[in-house]
Amino acid sequence: MKLLEREVIGSGFRYTVELHENFEGLKDKISSLAKISRIIVLTNREIAGIYEKYLTKELKGIGIPYSVIYLKAGEKNKHIDRVKKVYHELIKSGADRKTLVIAFGGGVVGDFAGFIAATYQRGIRFIQIPTTLLASVDSSVGGKVAVNLDLGKNMVGAFYQPEFVFAPLFTLSTLPKKEWSCGLAEIVKHAFLDGGNLLKLLEESKRSDFTPASEILRTSIDESVRIKSEIVAKDEREGGLRAILNLGHTTGHAIESLTKYKKYSHGEAVAIGLVTALLLSREFALFTDENFKKAIQIMKRLELPTKLIQNPEDVISHMEHDKKKDGKNLNFVLLSDFGKPQYGISVDRKDILFALKKQKDLD
Repeated sequence: MKLLEREVIGSGFRYTVELHENFEGLKDKISSLAKISRIIVLTNREIAGIYEKYLTKELKGIGIPYSVIYLKAGEKNKHIDRVKKVYHELIKSGADRKTLVIAFGGGVVGDFAGFIAATYQRGIRFIQIPTTLLASVDSSVGGKVAVNLDLGKNMVGAFYQPEFVFAPLFTLSTLPKKEWSCGLAEIVKHAFLDGGNLLKLLEESKRSDFTPASEILRTSIDESVRIKSEIVAKDEREGGLRAILNLGHTTGHAIESLTKYKKYSHGEAVAIGLVTALLLSREFALFTDENFKKAIQIMKRLELPTKLIQNPEDVISHMEHDKKKDGKNLNFVLLSDFGKPQYGISVDRKDILFALKKQKDLD
């Protein structure tokens, strides 16, 4: 059953993000797409072992040939070295310009499959079926697809929009705590950027309120999609405003790279990065101490990490490979208030180091 639907509209694209209880309705949604020659599902065996039978039931009812390519799980496998093998498997399966790729999994699968779709034969259609909270609120929306290099995350990618996003919320029931933190961190980020209803909702919420069947979860996902889609509609290719979605990511990506993508989930790293940005906002962007305390309280109630435990010098070293670097300085997204982000703020190395050292001393 369809629970919610949100339309994402921009210059030259329009698609829907739908929240469903399960996979029912997917067959009709795919069948509505014209001229599909075959379907290729990209997923990993962990997801497939739990949910592939539900997807298969829907695909069998369409009457179009389909096959599955299994990817290795984990951020470290969203790497450019893995791309050639998948291209070869697509060729062997007979994939042509009318093939539909299904990204079936979390953000890693979505980014990787989207990159494959964007580049195979100069671009073929794809859809997103997110199975994690993070993918539902963030990576499946907005059309940014990418793979990692040894020296940086998402360094090779494209802007490429899906045909639609179909999120079966019952897949969230098997998520471990780290994956819930992943999605909640992005929801918090959207709330801080918007400063409206979602922020008020989070102020009154705690971690245990978020369950796959809860109204607060549906509302939070819908509000997050609304916030992100409105930003993307104004700036699809990150020429300006869309950069605000990088709030928390400068430090977050550096921590992921520093810890070789093993210690933290993406959202946990972003949560720590949010605090870095808030500390810098307090120093340089008029963000009040009262707002800083409110933000930290929200994050703690949602059981998100806030303290830095790595060496600040090591973190900065990995920041220097970031795409947002501006000469010797790094560009940050900061907040002058909730709902009032500022992007492209050039911050000196010594000021970043000062903030990171403060973050190590947080309670």
